[in-house]
Amino acid sequence: MRLAVVGNPGNRRVALFAAAVQRAGLPAPEVFPWLGVLRDGRVPGPGTLVRVDSPGEDAEVDRLLRELGSGRPARPAEHGEIVGGAAAFAGLREALARVEAGGGVLLNRPADIVTMTAKPDCHAVLSAADVPVPPALPRVHDYASLRAAMAEAGWPRVFVKPAFGSSASGVLALAAAGSRVTAVTSAELSGGRLYNNLRVRRYDSEATVASIVDRLGPDGLHVERWFPKAALADRVLDLRVVVIAGRPRHVVVRTSRFPMTNLHLGNARGDVAAVRAAAGGQAWEAAMRTCARVAGCFPRTLHVGVDLMFRAGWRAHAVAEVNAFGDLLPGVLADGLDTYGEQVAAIAGGWAGVPCAI
Repeated sequence: MRLAVVGNPGNRRVALFAAAVQRAGLPAPEVFPWLGVLRDGRVPGPGTLVRVDSPGEDAEVDRLLRELGSGRPARPAEHGEIVGGAAAFAGLREALARVEAGGGVLLNRPADIVTMTAKPDCHAVLSAADVPVPPALPRVHDYASLRAAMAEAGWPRVFVKPAFGSSASGVLALAAAGSRVTAVTSAELSGGRLYNNLRVRRYDSEATVASIVDRLGPDGLHVERWFPKAALADRVLDLRVVVIAGRPRHVVVRTSRFPMTNLHLGNARGDVAAVRAAAGGQAWEAAMRTCARVAGCFPRTLHVGVDLMFRAGWRAHAVAEVNAFGDLLPGVLADGLDTYGEQVAAIAGGWAGVPCAI
């Protein structure tokens, strides 16, 4: 079988996977651009092993996904603009159906990508499998319904997440007591539009916070109870754990002085050995077993990126999110292989019945 990648040509994800394939002595994978999938339906056919990579970091792909998902012409988004999350998700679901219909052997199952991308659905799948996750509120659609649900649950602090967002885009760490409201977020209102700004900021104006939540609401919200994260050296932290072929292999510690730890927000990588020592061997191994259980919820997908949080005090942990395209960890090696090399080795070894004659 031949290897193929559905992705954005020139994107570092595609380039890193292709490099790992060639280091393994295999023919370079054929790249099927997302633009081709969306414009003319060109997808890999039978006889190919297909890796589906992120459609992100391409403005025209984003516009076409929103257009496909909404059934209406879509304008280009401005740089960093948060717009049309529900439409983009619907477009991704349709585009993945096109890829699946091509007849290739898929290394990441479209239904799994869809579930991981929809935060409420992913939370429900993990909860049903007894994977530890923060409890979530019933669906809310605006600031008023959010505050009402928080009051009914007795939760003064929550994380508000766009239902289909990524990279902390639009996420708010919200604390409320009556009319006193504080929100920490990278979201910024400007000129009547909402943007994901790389500078995390704090809002103390309820009117501003309400405006941001109301702007996000129509595209869907997922709200979880605040989970107090463990910290080292006055920085809170969590882990990105890439599970490949069912095994937690590559780990990055993400540290921050804010509740959001995403590295692109100016946060820093931490020391894995220091976190493991602080947690203790038993707690660390329990956390890795949880990551493996998360992957077990998606057994037909080669890799998943698990965002795992240790609770302050290190006595418990929970899964914050699962990422369908969470394997971009440049420079992180396990037994000499990066995440892409590990995946190529699993494929060549016949992972999940995939023919190894590639």
